[in-house]
Amino acid sequence: MDVLLVLTPVVGLLLGVLTGATGRGVRLAPVVTSLVVLGVGVVLVVHVAVEGHAAVVGAGGGLLRADALSAFMLALVGAVGLTATWGGLGPRRPGPADASARRYAGLVCVFLAAMSLAVLADNLGVLWIAVEATTLATAFLVGHHGTRRSLEAAWKYVVLGSVGVAIALLGTVLLYAAARTAGQATLSWTVLTSGQLPLDPGLVKVAAGLAVLGFATKAGLAPMHSWLPDAHSQAPAPVSGLMSGVLLAVAFSAILRVQAVADVVLGPSFVRGLLLTAGLASLLVAAALILRQRDFKRLLAYSSIEHLGLLAVGAAIGGRLAVAAVLLHALGHGLAKASAFVMSGRILAAEGTTTIADVHGLLARRPQLAVPYVTAIAALLGFPPFALFFSEVAIVLAGWQAGLGVAMGGVLVLLLVVFAGLARATAGMVLGPPDGPVGELPPAARGPMAPVWLALAATAAAGLLAVPLGGVLTAAARAVGA
Repeated sequence: MDVLLVLTPVVGLLLGVLTGATGRGVRLAPVVTSLVVLGVGVVLVVHVAVEGHAAVVGAGGGLLRADALSAFMLALVGAVGLTATWGGLGPRRPGPADASARRYAGLVCVFLAAMSLAVLADNLGVLWIAVEATTLATAFLVGHHGTRRSLEAAWKYVVLGSVGVAIALLGTVLLYAAARTAGQATLSWTVLTSGQLPLDPGLVKVAAGLAVLGFATKAGLAPMHSWLPDAHSQAPAPVSGLMSGVLLAVAFSAILRVQAVADVVLGPSFVRGLLLTAGLASLLVAAALILRQRDFKRLLAYSSIEHLGLLAVGAAIGGRLAVAAVLLHALGHGLAKASAFVMSGRILAAEGTTTIADVHGLLARRPQLAVPYVTAIAALLGFPPFALFFSEVAIVLAGWQAGLGVAMGGVLVLLLVVFAGLARATAGMVLGPPDGPVGELPPAARGPMAPVWLALAATAAAGLLAVPLGGVLTAAARAVGA
């Protein structure tokens, strides 16, 4: 178990080198990497389910640690990564891979390895390094197409993402200073949340505020969200699925780790106020901009801001039910959003545009694209039996029980606005008489459908498997003090 835990963060680099000798190896390296990450995550989840919420696997000289939250997040990284990389495979080209394909596959493997390291890190310094590594990898992936708009989006992402991680670094340094002042120079999350160090509340308050703000920038929470629509709309579709489905969730798991430290020292009210404000602001921004959106990839990007806002609201509520619902929501959103982005890439390849008004009658003309795309949108809108229906109901119910009835009323209104905007745009694309090319899909719009349907089926099953999955979610919630 320890060996698997240590190897998981570097498996992407190894596979990128070992399988990069052939064109086929380059294409499949990200898929195999995702499979390995998913396999290790499932093994750890089973370990947690069997041993209970206290099950912990440590490795790497104390720098790495897999508790219930780490195990769940690692499985999420692997599952969403497999959906995006496998579903994003295009037609195989004869001959060896060119430099662009090699660079793309290698960066995706590094990206998956960095996210694996982030969720397994017990040391907050290692966590920060891993999050910064995701910025470096995804910046090149966002600009992969080399167009003016994609390069502009990449630079915007680099600038704003670097500002965010710099702020998070300052918060991390201040947490180290607080621990050093208390008599133990450490950034171990386990030690900082033990309650045994007399950490200075004033210093921890500043440190936690900065760290939450920095990681919230990476998570795309308002008002630090402006990089997200450009980056997600200009990146290749599988990369957009990875960024929306797991990068945002991994950054948010870092916020949960910092929140656990702050709650031990300061109580829950401080971070709760920050997250509730950011969550409601994110929902408001998403609701306002989805109504006027004209590009379906940007539409999906603003949907990500909405769902991260809901995660922030759930984390602000706190308690076992709310945090477990947050994790279930992250899983459902990741799988559904990766599927939606994969299909959006195929629609772009078939239609030659991402403009919503230029795509009509897709269900009549290209049902093989329209049906899975509409199914993914239905999952994102929270239709039962998909997991997001159950997680959203649980978050609102937990907020009501916590005395946040007014805030939950605002959440419901904003969710209704987002529902109307997303449903209207999708209906305009898929409904109506055939108005455009009909017939066989162009080669660039073809790809494996199995990963998309498997992901959507898992999203539907996750909300119904309350007994086996509920125990893991509850254990993960306990791991961060819920």
